[in-house]
Amino acid sequence: MKKLITSVLICMLVLTASLAFAAQYKGDSIQAKLASEEIEGDFMTVWAKNFAEHMKKWSDGKIDVEVYPYGTLGASGDINELAQMGVVQFVFSDYAWISSFVPQAQVFTLNYLFPSENVPEILHWMVKNGKLMPLLEKKFRANGLVPLSIMFEGWQWVTSKTPIEKMADMKGLKTRLMSSKLLVEGYKAYGASPTPMSYGEVYSGLQMGLIDSQVNPLFADNSMKFYEVQDHFTQLKNEPFIGIPTVNAQFFDSLTPEAQAEMRKFWTESIVPAGKWITERNKKDMEEIKKARPEVKFSTISPEAIKEFKAAAETVYPQFVKMGGEGSQEILDAFLQDIKDAKQALGM
Repeated sequence: MKKLITSVLICMLVLTASLAFAAQYKGDSIQAKLASEEIEGDFMTVWAKNFAEHMKKWSDGKIDVEVYPYGTLGASGDINELAQMGVVQFVFSDYAWISSFVPQAQVFTLNYLFPSENVPEILHWMVKNGKLMPLLEKKFRANGLVPLSIMFEGWQWVTSKTPIEKMADMKGLKTRLMSSKLLVEGYKAYGASPTPMSYGEVYSGLQMGLIDSQVNPLFADNSMKFYEVQDHFTQLKNEPFIGIPTVNAQFFDSLTPEAQAEMRKFWTESIVPAGKWITERNKKDMEEIKKARPEVKFSTISPEAIKEFKAAAETVYPQFVKMGGEGSQEILDAFLQDIKDAKQALGM
C-alpha cells in the first residue's frame, strides 16, 4: 500500500511538473520545489529556507522556492529520485543517501580522512579551490543532478544502550546506518553489525530492540528523541555529517548564468556560517538532552582508541575504488589532495 501511494504521488507530481514546464522555463517567474531530508527546524530545512529567502530577494520575487521538510514528499530515497526526475527542482540530502544515485559521493563516507577541527573551513576551501567538486559535478550530471556545495552538519554520534570505549565494544552491535554500501563496510570493520533503516523507523527500531544503536548527528538525536531509548552517546571523531544541496541538471541549465552563479555563491558562502550555526545548535541540543534525561552519558573515545578505529577504517579505503564507480580512484586522489592543500592553506 505504501509503495502504491508513493507511486500515485510521484505520477501526480510528474503530471503537475509537465503541465507547468512551459511556465517555469519560458516565463520571467520561476516556481520551484526543494525537498529537505530533515524535519522542520533542523539544519537542512533551516538552510534550505535561508536559500529560498535569499533567491527571492535577489530576484525581486521572480525565483520562488518552496521548501518541503522530511516526510512531506516521501523518505530520503524518494526525494532524491524526485529531484533526479525533475519532479522537484532541488533536494538537500546527505552524502550517503545521494550515493544511491551517484556512487562516487561515497567518498565522503570514508572515516578519519577529515581533521578533527575546522571542517567547515576545510570544506569552504575545497569547494572554492579544490579539484574534487568539478570531478563530482561530472558524475552528478551524468545522473541528471548538479551539486551546489558541501555542507558540514556536525560530527556523527554513535548512540547505544551500552558504553563504547574501545572497538571491541562495538562487536556484534546492531547499528542503524544511512543507506550506503561503503558506509556499511566501514562499520563492519569496527566489528558492528550494520543495519540500514529508514530515518523515520529508527526510534521504533530502537524501542523494539530491532537495532541496538544508531549513528546520527546530535541535532537529529535530539529532534527525533532517540535519547529516550538510548543511554550512551559516543563521539568517535570519525565521520563528519555532510549535506549536499543538489539541483536537477535540466532545470539548473535552463536558468540564466547569473542565477546559476548566485545559487552556487549562496551555498558556498554559507558553509562556514552554517558550520558555526550547527555548532551552537548542537551545544543547545546536548543541554536539552541532558535536561530531559540526565542519566544519558556523553563521551569521546580516547586517542588510543581513535588509533584503533582509524587503523580499521583505513582497511576500507581501497573498497571505494571498487564501489565508487567510474573515475573513483581519481576522485579519491583529488579528495585526499584537496584536504592536504586546504590544511596547508589554512595553516593547520
